[in-house]
Order: sequence, then C-alpha cells, then structure tokens
Amino acid sequence: MSQYDTGLYQTVGWAVQFALGLTGFAALLHLAAGRRPRWRISLRSLRRHQPPAWWLKMTGSSRDSPALRDRTVLLAGCGIRWPPEAYLAARRTILFLLPLCGAAAFGLGESGTLSQATAGYASLASAGAVCLVLFDRTSLEAFRRYRTDRIRREVVLVSSQLLYYAGSRLHLHGKLMRCLPYTRLMRGEMQLMLNEWYHDPDAAITRFRDRLGTSEAHGFAETVRSLRLNESDEVYNMLREVAKEYKAKIELAKAGRKETLSYVLFVLAGIPILYTFQIFLYPWVMESRKLFDVLNS
Repeated sequence: MSQYDTGLYQTVGWAVQFALGLTGFAALLHLAAGRRPRWRISLRSLRRHQPPAWWLKMTGSSRDSPALRDRTVLLAGCGIRWPPEAYLAARRTILFLLPLCGAAAFGLGESGTLSQATAGYASLASAGAVCLVLFDRTSLEAFRRYRTDRIRREVVLVSSQLLYYAGSRLHLHGKLMRCLPYTRLMRGEMQLMLNEWYHDPDAAITRFRDRLGTSEAHGFAETVRSLRLNESDEVYNMLREVAKEYKAKIELAKAGRKETLSYVLFVLAGIPILYTFQIFLYPWVMESRKLFDVLNS
C-alpha cells in the first residue's frame, strides 16, 4: 500500500510539473510571437488629453508669443507631436522648481539632515538639469538639422525612383510602395500615407506633410499631389529639378560639416603642443629665470 501511495504521489507530481512547464513554454511562445501594439497607438489616447488651462495660464503659455511660435516650429521640425503649449509650460515649470530643489537640498545639508556630499550632489544635479533645460532650443535645432538632412537624402532617393518609373503604367500608389525600401526615417509616415491613400488621397498627403514638418517634406508632398492629379512630363521635370536642388544642399551641408570638423581637429591638435610646453619647456624657462635672477643679484 505504501509503494502504491508513493508511486501515485510521484505520478501526480510529474503531471503537475509537466503542466506547469507546458504553461510556461506556451506563455514564452505567446510573448515571443504575439504582436504588441505599436507605441504610437498606445500613446494616442495620451496625446488626445489637453493640458489643464489653469496650468497654461499660470505659466503664461496660453497666449501667443514669440517663444511659443519658436517652439512650435522646432517641435514640428523635430517630428515631436507634443502640444507646444504643454512643452513650454513644462519647461517653465521645471525652470521654476529645479532651483528650489537645489536650494532645499543645500539647506538640508547645512542643517545636518542630509550629508554634505549628498546635498552637494543634489545641488550640482539641479544646476546641470537647469542648464540642459535652458539650452533646449540649441538641442532641438541640432536635432532638426540632422532630421532635415536625413529627410532630404531620402527625398532624393524616392524622387530618383519615381523618375525611374516615369514611363511606367503603374499607378502612383504602386510606385510609392516600391519606393518604401529606400526610406528609413520617412518609412513610418510614408506607410501611413499609403494606408490612408484609397480613403482620401489628398488628406493622406496633407497629414504626411504635417507629420514630417519640414520644408523638404512640404515640397515633396506637393510634388506627390501634383503627380496624383497629372503625371505629365512637366511635373517630372519639376521633380528632377527638386532632386538636383536637394543634392546641392546635401553637398553644401557636407562641406560645412567637413569645415567644422577641420576646425575642431585644428584645436585638438594644439592641445599636445600646450602640454609639451608645460611639461618640457616650462621647467627650463623657470630654471633660466632663476639663473638670471642669481646673476643679476
């Protein structure tokens, strides 16, 4: 009887372990093969919520101002679809709260509640964060230039492919679908435009232009609109001229980056020379000065 009970317990135990292992393996397969919702779709409800009116009014972000217009252009050029009023209000709120946090940490360190090292690190971190927020415009402009250059390059590639399909009987939607592998930064926005194409092509092109938010994307969207209305030789000639203009801008930007890099390398090359003077020549200069002082005395 005891052997029967022991065998039964072992059988039940193996069955429970097998069921648990099978359940865990199925869960891992579901996590690996299941398609998660895109982050844009999951955050769509968050973008629909408008910031509180009292917060915008308290920070002075509700009325039209040069700072608000500037942030609107920068956020659109960077592809950030946050409300510019909320961005400006958050920036001003952070600039108001961070110095208070740094001062509070310094006061707690002086009173002995916090250690001097912790209070110093907190104050230094607050000062660094304030500097980052103060120079956010410089960071946004740098990222906008980088994104504009990438979009310009991809527009040139797509335009070249459209010119290649100029004599084809393929529909414009099919031509743009074949141009998708040549895009990277614009691929998501272009895919959305093509998905919305048969519902309302004009509105799809407009939303594509607004989502990218650069002048290059605006010109490319208007060219696509013209091609949709009439695929004539004049439109393709205009597309060819636009591609040439963007290629010239790309070469100009490349030359500017090379010049900037040469200046940086020139400055970096002077650092070893300074250290050479400080390490090797400076002691000899000091010894010579001492010798002349002794001789003059």
